[in-house]
Amino acid sequence: SADYTVADALAAVRQSEISPALASQIFVARQPLETPTGRFIGMVHYQRLLREPPSTLLGSIVDTNTKGVNPDASLHSVSSYLASYNLLSLPVVDANERLLGAVTVDDVLDHLLPTNWRHDHRDSVATTTALENIDTNFTEEV
Repeated sequence: SADYTVADALAAVRQSEISPALASQIFVARQPLETPTGRFIGMVHYQRLLREPPSTLLGSIVDTNTKGVNPDASLHSVSSYLASYNLLSLPVVDANERLLGAVTVDDVLDHLLPTNWRHDHRDSVATTTALENIDTNFTEEV
């Protein structure tokens, strides 16, 4: 809700069940807040939340330029929108501009990549070897 504060929004994104892609942006809608919500107003990027005082109302910092996609949007249009605006998620809205949910970059990748791509890459020897060889020593050389 536009009446919520930055502190309220940050508390909400700390919930472990919210994916990082969804937590990167706060979608702001009018009451009621249960799906389907009131009219979608806009979104606030996580970075903006970190820069504002905790008592700031979301309504005063909401970006109204990002429009939602409808539930029937094509994979091409969703992926193009995400890429064009460098977003990790998009609001999904109905014909009355009520917020229904969100689609994330991960959702798009799951549709574009083969069904078993996560399993194949998670357990690959190359990935494991690469992770073991990462230099985590960040001391400065003199």
